[in-house]
This record gives sequence, C-alpha cells and structure tokens, in this order.
Amino acid sequence: MTTTQRYVLWIAVLASFVAFLDGTIVNVALPAISDELGGGITTQQWVVDAYLITLGALILVAGSVSDAYGRVLVLRIGLIGFGIASLAIAAAPTAEFLIVARGLQGAAGAFLVPSSLALITSNFTGSAQSRAIGIWTAMTTSAMIVGPLIGGILVDFVSWRWAFLINVVPIGVTLMLLARGGFHDTRHPDSSIDWIGAALCTFGLGGMVYALIEQPDQGWGSPAIWVPLALGAVLFVAFVLRQRTVRHPILPLDLFRVRNFWTGNVATTFIYGALALNGLVVVVYLQEGAGLSATLAGLASLPMTILMILFSSRAGALSGRWGPRFFMTVGPITMGIGALLLLTVGTDFSYWWQVLPSMIVMGAGLALTVAPLTSAILGAIGPERSGIASAVNNAVARVAGLIAIALLATIVGGALDLDGFHRSAIVTAVLMIAGGITSFFGIRNPERPPKDA
Repeated sequence: MTTTQRYVLWIAVLASFVAFLDGTIVNVALPAISDELGGGITTQQWVVDAYLITLGALILVAGSVSDAYGRVLVLRIGLIGFGIASLAIAAAPTAEFLIVARGLQGAAGAFLVPSSLALITSNFTGSAQSRAIGIWTAMTTSAMIVGPLIGGILVDFVSWRWAFLINVVPIGVTLMLLARGGFHDTRHPDSSIDWIGAALCTFGLGGMVYALIEQPDQGWGSPAIWVPLALGAVLFVAFVLRQRTVRHPILPLDLFRVRNFWTGNVATTFIYGALALNGLVVVVYLQEGAGLSATLAGLASLPMTILMILFSSRAGALSGRWGPRFFMTVGPITMGIGALLLLTVGTDFSYWWQVLPSMIVMGAGLALTVAPLTSAILGAIGPERSGIASAVNNAVARVAGLIAIALLATIVGGALDLDGFHRSAIVTAVLMIAGGITSFFGIRNPERPPKDA
C-alpha cells in the first residue's frame, strides 16, 4: 500500500466515521435534549428525522455532485458543513434551532459516505480494493460500539451538547490529511445535477414526515396536517415521474426492473425501518422508563453490535457460496423473534433477564442479514452501476428509518411508557418478519457455475 493509498484509506474511514458516530450518539442524547429544550417525544422525533430527511434525499445526488465538482472538493465541503452544523447543534438555544441545524447536518453528511467510498474505488484496484473496503467497513462499524458509549458518558458527566462537539476532532484530522495528501481532483464537466429532483424529493418527504409526526397532536382533520401531507405526496410523486424523463436521474428507475434489486430494497425498507425504530425506542425507554443512566442505556445494545462485527463477514462468505436467500429469510425472522423477547420487560426491570436475551438473538439475526442483503442487492447490478445501486439502497434504508421514527408517537400511543414499549416491540417484530418473508418469496440465488467435468 502506497503512502497516498494510506492517506486515502484514513480519510475515507474518518469521514464516514463522523456520520456513523453521530447517528449512534444522538439516540442516547434524546432524553437529555428534550428535558432541557422541551417538546417531549415530538422534539425527539424531529431531532432524528430532520437529519434523515436531508440525508436520505441528498445522498442520491451526491454522486452527480462529486463527478461535477470533484470528490475531494465535495468531501472537504461536506466535512466543513458537518462541523459547522455540529457546532450550531451544540450551541442550540431552542429545540427549533437544533432541528434546523440537524437538517443542515444531514445535508452535509449526505456527501461524506459516498465521497469517501468513491475515493477508495478510484485509488485501489483488485484485491487491494476489496481489502481497503473491508478495512473501511470494519472501522466505520466500530462507530456503532463507541458512539453510544461516548454519548452516554458525555450526557451523564458533562452535557448532551458535547456529544455533538466531539465530531469536530475527527473532522479536523480528516481535513488535515486532505491538505497533506496533495490529492488532485478528477471532474467530469459534462455531468448533470438534477437539483430540481433533489428539491422535489426533499420537500416531498419533509411534508409527509411533518404530517406524520404532528398528527397525534392535531388530528387528521386539521389543515395543518392534511395540507402538508397532500402537498408532500404530490411533490414526491412529481419527483418519481421526473426520474422517468430527466436525462441524468438521481434515482434510475430501470434498476428496479431487476428482481433481486427491487425485492432486496423492499426487504431493506422493512428491516431498516424496524432497526431504526428499535434503536431509538430501546435506548430512550431504558433511560426514561427503566431509569438507567445514559451510559448504561448506550451500552445495552453492545452485544448486538459485537455479534454483528464478529460474524457478519462469515455470513457474507457463506452467502457467497450458498446464495443470499436463506440468510435474508432466517436473519430477519430471527431478529423478529428477538424483538418479541422484549415483551418480557416489566415494571420490575432486569436488563440481564429481559433485555440481554433480546439483544443476543437480534445480534445473531443481524449478523446473518447485513452482508447477504448488501451482496444480493449490489450483485444484481453490474459493477459499472454499483455506485448508484449502493446510493439508492442507502437512501431506501434512511427513508425507511425516517418514516418509522415519524410514526413513533402513533406506534407507542403517544407516550413511551411500558405499554408503548411493548407496542413498539411488536411492530418491530412484524416489520422484521415481513422482511424475511419478502426475501423468501422474492430473492433468487444466483446460478452456480457448472463444475468442471
């Protein structure tokens, strides 16, 4: 590995690590944020969804922007924007200010992961590229472990605001590496950016999510609910229709003609919607309902993450040998069973007997699912379009989480008490099992090459 490649790998890891770290830290900080700034469950929903709206909509256009303006430039702008937004969040005087800053942070974050992966694919080839992507995956996944722990410690012993200030450290290091690496950008002047499509997608999702979050307080009959819901739906439909005719679509609809691609994305919708819902509900309830500290609540899902890191690569290798269908069926159903184990949580709370078994079973299911799901979706599309296929799948996962969080108040019945926690566990299980059933009936294993006679 050359010196330039080492710089590229560290830059890609750190840039993505920032986005992954923030996504895991924020859930732990939600109770402290709503305690200080007010707004209860609605504020908690918006703090998560404001980020996911812009992230999910703009991640689709990130590839076009990188081609037009250069990956290094776009990565640098994304890092600076993410850092400024993090500072604004840490200084937020009101919930409304914080929510707007989270939206801006999501917009910046949309350009970090695709640009960092593009740097790897453009600077590594062959087996070196596979190894670099493996290192990138392992290092960025570690954010899932350290994020809740760092967030919990900062919330308990300093302030939730420092949970966002911590982003400045890896951002500063990454910008320094970019400056020292002496990289030269490659631009494609003929690239076209569908800004109108990006705007239609963002405002369409925003209108619908606003209605879903605010509906429990105002009711479906209120014009403040059905007007943005209807307008958002119209804008989103206009976005989809535009993708059929625009010269350079940010969502190439022809990808969905491939069976494993569209089926895999339907399964992604169920699975990642369930993961987002479960991740938020568990860490918030353990603090507000069970009375755990933020640090302990952040550590609660650690077994799940460790199992995924230990066994997901093995599941991916077996999936490559046997095909993804079995793993994409059994994995989500196993996670659904794990979610149902959370129904054992009662007023006499015990993490070891009521939560830990669920985390272990869900971790096993997640390890079986993630790598085969990714390989099934990307393997269905030619390597020349793997970048946009990955971006679409990433956006589908983020939008699924966005919608699940937007429906949180409806799912839990307006309050995240014990009954609401149980309702969330049931919905999580139903979504997971739906993902497994979708995979069983929809995914097709690739044909194995014939053995030599």
